[in-house]
Amino acid sequence: MQINGSTALVTGANRGLGKAFAEALLARGATVYATARRLDSIDTPGAIALQMDITDPASIEAAAREVGDLNILINNAGTSTDAPLLGPSLENISRDLDTNFWGTLNVTRAFAPRLAGGAILNVISALSWYTIAPGSNGYAASKAAEWSLTNGIRIELAEQKTLVTALALAIADTDMMAGYDIPKLAPHVVVAQALDGMEAGKIEVIADKPTANVKASLSGDPALFYADITGNLFR
Repeated sequence: MQINGSTALVTGANRGLGKAFAEALLARGATVYATARRLDSIDTPGAIALQMDITDPASIEAAAREVGDLNILINNAGTSTDAPLLGPSLENISRDLDTNFWGTLNVTRAFAPRLAGGAILNVISALSWYTIAPGSNGYAASKAAEWSLTNGIRIELAEQKTLVTALALAIADTDMMAGYDIPKLAPHVVVAQALDGMEAGKIEVIADKPTANVKASLSGDPALFYADITGNLFR
């Protein structure tokens, strides 16, 4: 997958990883559609700003009509709410699933036919593979579903030779992690790894050590991992 000379679309491109993706793609020679729910929140010089709410099928369809040829789709937009699975309400769980799973799927369905020979990159999470606190369980379930979605569409799009890459990370310096006083990767560092991996044809990019530790633990006894989650994340 060659980024230089390609056309890319990034969801949730108004801040955090999405903004970093838009900037990096532009720097590598791509034409970039930067999308967000609010058009006035997109301020990346050189990008084509496009309104799209990934939880609204009509909004996705409208955006798809504005985009012609496309080579790269970056499914970055997502949400994380306080969503314990056994809490008093299903509202936040539904919100996480509507955005992270259904939103990603609906955007992919809208653009996949024009991505033959191109690439899709989905931003998943280390929480696709473990849970750490009740409040993040809805998010974790939605990201586990998005991981499975990523693997599924890879198989379904293999015939049209679309590369499907998962970017998995735990801790980047974005709004989602603003309340945590721990070492964090800068968004541009995560994005550089992701784009390098995509250009190299990788189907999975592990961005940081905690995510690598979680992934490695999956072949072992889960009781050992959960006995000391924090220790096993940062060992």
